[in-house]
Amino acid sequence: MPVSTADPVFTACLCLNRTLYLWAMKHSKRIYLFFLPYTLCLAISVLSLVSCTTIDLYEKTVNIPGHAWQNSFRPTFEFVIKDTTALYQPYLVLRHNEKYNFNNIYINLYIQGPGQDTAQKFPLDLSLATNEKGWKATGMDDIYEHRIGLDIPKRLKAGNYKFTLEQIMRENPLQHVFDAGVRVEKK
Repeated sequence: MPVSTADPVFTACLCLNRTLYLWAMKHSKRIYLFFLPYTLCLAISVLSLVSCTTIDLYEKTVNIPGHAWQNSFRPTFEFVIKDTTALYQPYLVLRHNEKYNFNNIYINLYIQGPGQDTAQKFPLDLSLATNEKGWKATGMDDIYEHRIGLDIPKRLKAGNYKFTLEQIMRENPLQHVFDAGVRVEKK
C-alpha cells in the first residue's frame, strides 16, 4: 500500500527526521569535539599495537665498490633461523642502472647452514629482463631493483646461516651494478 504525503504518520516522521538533521548539523561541532579524544586514543592504541609486531624477514644489501662488481668481491650475509615450523623464501636483491649490458646474471650462491663445515655451491642463471617487456624489476629513474626468488619456500633448520654471493659473468668487473644482497622472508 503506497504511503501518501497526507498521511499523518509519514508527516510526523518527516518532521522528526528534519528536526534531528538540523539539530545534528547545529551541534555537530560539539559532537565532533566530544568524540575526538576517544578517536585519537583508539587510533594511537591501534598504531602502537601494529608497530610492535616483528618483521619476519632478513634483508641486507652491500654496496658494490665503484659500481663495478669484481668476481673476487664476494659479499657474505649471516642470519639466524629460530622458527623451524615456518617456510622461508630466499631472494637475491640486485640494484643496477639502465646501462647494465645483460638480460641475466650468473651467480654462484654459497650456503653454509648449521652444523656444516663447508658451504654448498649453487650456480644460478637469473633472468633480469626480456626483449618484449624490458627489465623485470621495480625502477625509479634509471635505477632498477630486482628481488628474485631463488627457490621454493622451504623449512630450514634452526641455527646460523651464511650466504655468499659470487658473480660469474664473463665481463669482469661487471659494470653498472650498485648493490647485491639477500632477502629471506618467513611465509
